[in-house]
Amino acid sequence: MMSETDQILAIPLWINGHAYLTMPPALFDVRDARSGEVKRRTPLCGASEALAAASSAQAALADWAARPVAERAALLLALADTLAEYGEHFAELLSEETGKDAALAAAEVGDALSLLRGADSGAASEAAGAASVARAVVAIVSDDSAPLLGPLRHAVPALLAGATVVVKPSPKAPSAAFALAELTARSDFPGGVFNVLHGDLAAIEGLCVLREVSRLCFAGDPALGAKVAEVAIRYDKPFVD
Repeated sequence: MMSETDQILAIPLWINGHAYLTMPPALFDVRDARSGEVKRRTPLCGASEALAAASSAQAALADWAARPVAERAALLLALADTLAEYGEHFAELLSEETGKDAALAAAEVGDALSLLRGADSGAASEAAGAASVARAVVAIVSDDSAPLLGPLRHAVPALLAGATVVVKPSPKAPSAAFALAELTARSDFPGGVFNVLHGDLAAIEGLCVLREVSRLCFAGDPALGAKVAEVAIRYDKPFVD
């Protein structure tokens, strides 16, 4: 007989422009920070899923990098428009999984929109020169302090510069990253440009060992970032926070 916990659905990964289901060795219960109720489950993935996500990003890289900067910027602006349509839904996800009040959650969505709408050719050129991520696969790890805005702070300049990305959100707050990935498809992003990998340390290590991944970025609490940096250093992977 199935328990109520068994019936709670695991949130999929996002790979190559589609939801991607997997059978991980373990799942993490995502609880409503306000009530404690288990709402969904995060798959704690490892090396095989990391390879699938990074390979998808690598396969999409040449086409994405070859597009004019203005075209990449226009797609980010389209993503902003689509996100604005679902702003209340994203704010609710943020409140649910982080415990932020409605005003703080709405402010994070607003900041994410401003970041996406700030995409232009000048910013792209600056990002390409400063971050040296053009024609690269960039992995982005974030904690649960800003599940939407945090990853975008690294993803927007990387995407503008011609990189493709793999976002690894916190297991505690995975939904905003996955929902954003769904919106990239609605905004006509090519498959593989924006990928989402779920997990914890094993997923981070899985990304660090791959030659397809050029660098690892972190968004969130500096203390946790230092621990992620230690993993990157162990595998000789360039790290940015």
